Amino acid sequence: MGRVSEYFDRMTSVQVSQNAEETLLRSEQSGLRLAIIGRTAVLLFLGFWLVTTRAEDATRAYGYFLAISVFLSLGVAHYFLIGSVYDRRWVKYIFVTVDIILMSSLIATQPLFHTAPDLPQTLTLRNPNFPYYFVILGVAAFSFSPLLVLWTGIAGAIGWLGAFTYITHGIPDTLSWSDIPSHPDAQDVMSVLLSPNFAGPESRIQESLLLMVVALSIAIVMWRARKTLKRQLDAERERRAISGMFGRFVPQAVVDALINGKGTLDPIESEATVLFVDIADFTRLTERVGPAKTVDVLNSFFQEVTRIIGHHNGVITQYQGDAVLATFNVPLEDIKHGAKAISAARDILECVAKRRFGDEKLHVRIGINTGPLIAGNVGGGERQTYTVHGNTVNVAARLQSLCKDYATDVMIAATTARFVPETGLEFVGQIPVRGVAETLDTFTFAATNKSECIDD
Repeated sequence: MGRVSEYFDRMTSVQVSQNAEETLLRSEQSGLRLAIIGRTAVLLFLGFWLVTTRAEDATRAYGYFLAISVFLSLGVAHYFLIGSVYDRRWVKYIFVTVDIILMSSLIATQPLFHTAPDLPQTLTLRNPNFPYYFVILGVAAFSFSPLLVLWTGIAGAIGWLGAFTYITHGIPDTLSWSDIPSHPDAQDVMSVLLSPNFAGPESRIQESLLLMVVALSIAIVMWRARKTLKRQLDAERERRAISGMFGRFVPQAVVDALINGKGTLDPIESEATVLFVDIADFTRLTERVGPAKTVDVLNSFFQEVTRIIGHHNGVITQYQGDAVLATFNVPLEDIKHGAKAISAARDILECVAKRRFGDEKLHVRIGINTGPLIAGNVGGGERQTYTVHGNTVNVAARLQSLCKDYATDVMIAATTARFVPETGLEFVGQIPVRGVAETLDTFTFAATNKSECIDD
């Protein structure tokens, strides 16, 4: 039993996890597409502004135009790769990395003004270039991928420090904050900060750490959001699975109770009551009325039986030809399961006695037994079904078949009869049942109660 439950848990967990991951992947792809659209709009606006405001310097304007065109081309290429047969999980990391490399290279190599090539390259560090790394981080955040955001922060920090290192490596006398003496006056501060050789490596390190901290914070928030979303997806999937499996066979209240955790679909061993109802002389009926009419009769009969069993908190686990197998106390616990099964049997018999099904009068036999059984969701892949197994089920079916031998409509095992007052039942006898070593004390109805059947 433990192996069955372990297998079911593992299989269900994998299926739910795969579906949740697929949903999250689609969200990532949708977010990336939206981010690329926004990135494209920003680049177009920025390119237009940079080119038009520097139109008098044709070389510089052309350089900006070329750089913006490269970034736009990368975005378009990435947009059409997303979700295609060529898309891979690592592709988005490549495009983010290329964006950072290109931007860092431009910062490191392009002079502040092309008309003043003799200006120290360290002055480029005073240009507000660093915030562009946050723009790339913001674009990555649209992916809803914590790892991509974290990688963007790390790669951005490396790119920024790499650009700084390239700029300062050929300058022998770069100045930093530590070059300002203790207790400085204004002249001391200005002589360092306003020097063309001031590079401020402490500030660059602080900026890089800030970028990584922000990236880590966003990644943690995204990770928590993904966990919450995954739990919601798992819960919704379970709700749909339970509703799809039981919604047609039991009342909505029972389905809701299962969804809210008051019942279980995992294979378990439990005491339950099994009710087996079968149409008498069904073979002769089918020969007489034909296949089409037989289906009408069965549909009408099953509809009433399902309604009655559901009214008593039972669950239809199987339709077997012209027979119905129902359980009480699994999957939803009910301490009065034996009494509920007996009440359902009484209502079924009275309903059958009062009405016709597909214009045909039917006669049914019912067997009821209480005992241990294994109940749970079994199957392979996406095809799952809730069913019950065990000798308790077999005995209920055999009691039903013995009704004919003892000229009664219902046979109730003593294990079930103990749930109702003895005045409502009469003793049939100790009878042998195939598959059971000892004879069974069995009972039948002494009287009937008001039927629940809705006459048509």
